[in-house]
Amino acid sequence: MSELPGIEDIDPIALAGTRPKGKRPYFFKDPDVERVLSIAMVIAMEHAVTRQRLDALERLIESKGVATRAELDAFTPDADAEAERTTWMQEYVARVLRIVQQETEALEAGSKEPPMADLIAQMRDE
Repeated sequence: MSELPGIEDIDPIALAGTRPKGKRPYFFKDPDVERVLSIAMVIAMEHAVTRQRLDALERLIESKGVATRAELDAFTPDADAEAERTTWMQEYVARVLRIVQQETEALEAGSKEPPMADLIAQMRDE
């Protein structure tokens, strides 16, 4: 039996290019509108989850007397934390812009039309 990969073995930037099977319908006639909507929805989902987790953490930290919200607001990361934040930001942007990346790859592969329906479907399924 093969061993499952650890979190350190997962490449989120490479995973941003994965594609699901099947086609999805367009919601709008203009592919540019579809693209912007897909990007906006990825950002909205990421933000909603992050906001919920942030709220939970702030409440736990404050209720246990670890730090006040003012102390959390005044926090300045050290160099290691800043490097981790930078890496996370690069991975996040890769996920958000996945639709643009995949359209570019389709065009470079010689496809006359980018697989917009496939890209939009992928974003919706995740």
